[in-house]
Amino acid sequence: MKTEQPILITSLIASANLSKNLFVGFNGALPAADVKALGVVNADSDSGENAPVMVIGIALVYSNTAITQGAAVTTHSNGKAKPISSSEIINGYALDSASGPDELIRVLLK
Repeated sequence: MKTEQPILITSLIASANLSKNLFVGFNGALPAADVKALGVVNADSDSGENAPVMVIGIALVYSNTAITQGAAVTTHSNGKAKPISSSEIINGYALDSASGPDELIRVLLK
């Protein structure tokens, strides 16, 4: 069983409905692709609610595609993790591999 290890969880007002285990932007919505995320949503949150966001620690994040263990990951526009392809912003490092989309992997947040 994969576990999370939160070190710091903060909150922000969700500007959209947010699902647990997805990256979230500084604006309270899913981030654009390949940008720095604030962190990972720690509980399902409706728009207008305070959403808990893990900003430091090891978070469980859904994969957008296949990811190799140890790979640097960034955000996809759907909030899922994807491996970086060149000079994209690093949001963390995959502690597990994913064979395809929608797998929960541990990500060491950066």
